[in-house]
Amino acid sequence: MPSTETGREKQTDSVEDDFELSTVCHRPESMDKLEEQTKFTKKELQVLYRGFKNECPCGVVNEENFKTIYSQFFPQGDSSMYAHFLFEAFDTNKNGSVSFEDFVFGLSIILRGTINDRLNWAFNLYDLNKDGCITKEEMFDIMKSIYDMMGKYTYPTMQDDIPREHVESFFQKMDRNKDGVVTIEEFIESCKKDENIMQSMQLFDNVI
Repeated sequence: MPSTETGREKQTDSVEDDFELSTVCHRPESMDKLEEQTKFTKKELQVLYRGFKNECPCGVVNEENFKTIYSQFFPQGDSSMYAHFLFEAFDTNKNGSVSFEDFVFGLSIILRGTINDRLNWAFNLYDLNKDGCITKEEMFDIMKSIYDMMGKYTYPTMQDDIPREHVESFFQKMDRNKDGVVTIEEFIESCKKDENIMQSMQLFDNVI
């Protein structure tokens, strides 16, 4: 029994050493600091880091690699456009790469954040040009990318104009003052009032 425990401790130590002493191009924050800044435990962070480093040995992922990794989860459709939008949302520094910190900060909000945190994150995803409001075209681009990603097998009888119809319906509900754009306040208020909107828009279903 003691030998098993020692083995487990050694394994944990090796992940910690890897984390602290790694010679990759990007060295992440310490586990303790990330545990403070996110809603993950140290053990969860170690598992996430192992997976991240396995896919991205140099410690950061660029958009092309991100798309390749993401496409493995949705082989039945074309996930490239949705992965592009998702990458932009994770790349908070706008430097063309996503580090382990960027990844876990985003994941922490999506999986463990308050409803307001999650809706803020989703709004940022939909606000493609980051001007503080969502247009009908931006909403359509995201919705279409979700349908493309889910593929014909998921929506076998899907007509091409269905995403457009869905967007028209969502937009009418959300654009409360009818000025042609959806603000963050309108977005959050609409989603909180009508859970069907969140479910229909698949806000958090396809992120991970």
